[in-house]
Parts: sequence; C-alpha cells; structure tokens
Amino acid sequence: MAVRLLGRVEKHLDETLQRRHGLPLSEYRALCALARPDSGAALRMGELAGRIGLKDSTVTRLVARLEAQELAERASAAGDGRAVAATITSAGRRRYVEATPTYRAALGDALESALTNVYLADLAAWVRTGESAVSGATAQGLPARA
Repeated sequence: MAVRLLGRVEKHLDETLQRRHGLPLSEYRALCALARPDSGAALRMGELAGRIGLKDSTVTRLVARLEAQELAERASAAGDGRAVAATITSAGRRRYVEATPTYRAALGDALESALTNVYLADLAAWVRTGESAVSGATAQGLPARA
C-alpha cells in the first residue's frame, strides 16, 4: 500500500508543480536539495543523486535542464577537478521559494484525498498525523492520545 500511496502523491505533486510553476517534481526536489543550508556551496552530482533518489546519469541530465533554465550551475568540485558539482542560482532559489507553498499544499491535498480510499486511508492518516485512522494506534504502536 505504501507504494500505491507514494505513486498517487507523487503524481499529484508532479502535475500540480508543472501546471502552476512549469517545474516537474524531480526538478523541484533537486532545487530543494541544492537550497538546503547543509548542502554547502555546491553538491557533487553523486551526492545530489543520493539526496533525491535518482541515478547519477539521470541527475546529470536533470541538472543540465536546470542549467538551461538558469536555475542551477555546474562546475568542477572543490578539491577534485574531475568531479562535477551543482549549485543553485539566485533564480533557482527564487523559483524554489515560489513553488514551496504549492508543493506543501499539494502534498496535504494528496494525503487528504487518500483518506477516502479504503485501502490507503490508514497509511495516509499515519503519514499525516502519526496515528492510525482505523485502530487509533500511533506510529509507535501505543494507544492514541485522547
């Protein structure tokens, strides 16, 4: 059921971000990873791939698309001229900030919508609140708070 819920949520996020911001979910996730304070000045492609759950070759193409839109830049990684790192540009940071409220609202909408599906309701409730919609149990298996 988790895969089914994830698929529904990701589809809704992708469609909403593309419709409102022209930004596919994969590009939003890359901007999110690059914008994080713990990313430092740049992220190596392999590290970015690990953070967003994509293959290195896929991330290389994704960053090339972001670079074409002037949302990210590629350069040699510090300390290793053979490695490539990506950085977010000012335009990329603005685009990420503009899209984040849409992302959060769409995530909430997708989870709310899943509550009406008998197969997904319990998992969606647990993701949203940490409590089961069916049994009243919490994520730790203890009774829900009154």
